[in-house]
Amino acid sequence: MTLDATQVLAALDDPSYIVLDSRSEERYRGLNETIDPVAGHIRGAVSAPYTDNLREDGAFKTPQELAGRFDSLAGERDAGRVVFYCGSGVTAAHNVLAFAHAGKGIPLLYPGSWSEWITDPGRPTVTAES
Repeated sequence: MTLDATQVLAALDDPSYIVLDSRSEERYRGLNETIDPVAGHIRGAVSAPYTDNLREDGAFKTPQELAGRFDSLAGERDAGRVVFYCGSGVTAAHNVLAFAHAGKGIPLLYPGSWSEWITDPGRPTVTAES
């Protein structure tokens, strides 16, 4: 159910996979990084803020609404080809749960997430400076 950084790196060049960033759009774009010393996202990742899983009252959207959301993000990919990450793995777990709640299966989690990814300057990123 999890991938390490080497496996995520391999998935970036495999079109059967999609890597989804669970952080806010501002953190994804590198406009507001509150935790890590580098702002931005994993090259090739798509923004998928976990907060988009919620209704205004803070509860999960319906399974049907969530399925529509994840279909628009991940297409027809099998759950085993959908990878979620965030800053440190916590909010990505929210997206994993929402994906499963939507009846889409159990996707993959990259628990090291952005905080680990940026520790190796050889890993591809899109940063606020790029």
